[in-house]
Amino acid sequence: MKRREFITLLGNAAAWPLAARAQPAMPVIGFLHTRSRDTFTSQGAAFLKGLAAAGFQEDRNVRIEYRWADGHYDRLPGLAADLVRQQVNLIIAGGGEPSPLAAKAATSTIPIVFSIGTDPVKAGLVASYHRPGGNITGINILTDLLEAKRLGLLHDLVPQAATIGYLWNPSFGPAAENQLPDAQAAAGALGLRLRPLPASVADDIDAAFEVIAKERILALAASADPFLDMNRDRIIALAARHSLPTMYQFREHAVAGGLMSYGIDLDDVFRQVGGYAARILKGEKPADLPVLQPTKFQFVINLRTAKAVGVKISDNLLTLADEVIE
Repeated sequence: MKRREFITLLGNAAAWPLAARAQPAMPVIGFLHTRSRDTFTSQGAAFLKGLAAAGFQEDRNVRIEYRWADGHYDRLPGLAADLVRQQVNLIIAGGGEPSPLAAKAATSTIPIVFSIGTDPVKAGLVASYHRPGGNITGINILTDLLEAKRLGLLHDLVPQAATIGYLWNPSFGPAAENQLPDAQAAAGALGLRLRPLPASVADDIDAAFEVIAKERILALAASADPFLDMNRDRIIALAARHSLPTMYQFREHAVAGGLMSYGIDLDDVFRQVGGYAARILKGEKPADLPVLQPTKFQFVINLRTAKAVGVKISDNLLTLADEVIE
């Protein structure tokens, strides 16, 4: 090989790492959630759809590091710290207050986009809805504020039920501190008594239905909680076994065989979360993005389940329903 060719070859070789460094690094989103992956498929697809609408496609021009707590909220601080060590560009914190609170404790610089059911100002996540401040913004999905509506619909269905069972998870971090008082206040306004039925592990759910049978409770409302969502099929099966009219938070429960649900469109929420993530990746700051609130709500009735548990759905309720599963 001639000396000039050898020098040229060396020059080209030296340029390779420089060229590699010149390529922009693919941004990385840390996705932190209280649920498990297999119970989040629909919302996960909606999140990716929101990203794609803004030009981001997973593993093409954005990478996503998923961390699932599987209903074990005590795992969240370690999972959040791991994402910070990975130096992700953004953290999505979903599934209620425990997730964004863990992310907030882990970083004050990495942007965070949350989805929670209670007031984020009261939870200490943002300064205000319009100007969140700091490195955090997101969506309040209003689950606590909708308790009165859910209990009212359940009362319309089972007016003879003076007592409503309320399945809730006292281990659901700060959210649990508000859920039960809010539900009790909503029940009291309707002239009803609420029977709290705590459930933090799977066996508690079975025990709750034993109480329901023993005390002859005629209707049940299930609170919004990722652990309960993950045990959706168990709760639905027990409600069917006891012929117990039950109200749930999200459409996915009614589709899976639950009697009724009233709440926000969770898929639409995570599409919006994806949109906010894209805006931040493009340079906008969480402090300048107002906390969003949903405008789309769904009342779903499963007539097959109504027939199975032996309840008659009135024409009034059918008229109010956004979707009837037959």
